[in-house]
Amino acid sequence: MLEASVIVPTRDRPGYLRVALESLARQDLDPAAYEVVVVDDGPSDSTRAVTEELAARSTAALRYVQRTGVPGLNSARNTGVQASAAPFVAFVDDDVDAPPSWLRELLAGRRRHPQALVVGGPIELRLEETSTPISSRPGTERRLPMCGRESPPITTLDAGPEDREIDVVWGANMGADRQAFELAGMFDAGVPYGFDEDMWERRLRARGGHVMYVARAGLVHRRDSRDSRLRPLMRAAYRRGRSLRAYIEHRGEAPSALRELRVLAGCVWHIFRRRCANGLLLSAHSAGRVREMLAR
Repeated sequence: MLEASVIVPTRDRPGYLRVALESLARQDLDPAAYEVVVVDDGPSDSTRAVTEELAARSTAALRYVQRTGVPGLNSARNTGVQASAAPFVAFVDDDVDAPPSWLRELLAGRRRHPQALVVGGPIELRLEETSTPISSRPGTERRLPMCGRESPPITTLDAGPEDREIDVVWGANMGADRQAFELAGMFDAGVPYGFDEDMWERRLRARGGHVMYVARAGLVHRRDSRDSRLRPLMRAAYRRGRSLRAYIEHRGEAPSALRELRVLAGCVWHIFRRRCANGLLLSAHSAGRVREMLAR
């Protein structure tokens, strides 16, 4: 019996998508218990080709569909919900690596917490080894030296070792009963990219729905060897900062220009005080917020 539909929105990242789909094919569930629906937000011939190649050798059902509606992650999620058939819909990003137990644990969490219409699990960041050092000095580590005081501005989630109710889980590792869409409606198309599920979960909770963190349903948010280098990480942090500023302005909660500039100054100071590469990422993220503020 079909228990879960796993929705994978993607946009022209076939290398990342391949790893994600291969990990979903290795889930330790009866293949008849789940399906995987790839939603192309492009569309892209390479995305279709990877999906169809892996579908030909996957024991679980794997399908390709094109996003309908306006471009964006939420439109892709809505397309996946409408194209899928299971009573429980799980969402992942195209750059995850899900361990074999992931979907089983997510479904087990749903059964343990029947009051929760949305469940989600931990998201661990993995920066994969690069072929060249981050620093040009001989003998330095290839991995980014980080002081550990602040998390890098990349999607992660760790709400502890036990299940508990939570305000928001991230769409890179989230499951929803179809009743959640009856209560809160579909995802909001047109919300600034990168924080798309937040408004939907807030609406769900305002209408009496519950969101539960499932501690054992974790997966990995990965950056491959090319994207683990400092410059691509800084570019991604800058784009995420712009998206965050656009999102909080969309919600009417944007901080003042003075506060944004103070945060940027603190991030720059972090680089030199802590000798921490994460200060560069935080500075890029903050600079993106300031740039977006000035652009409006």
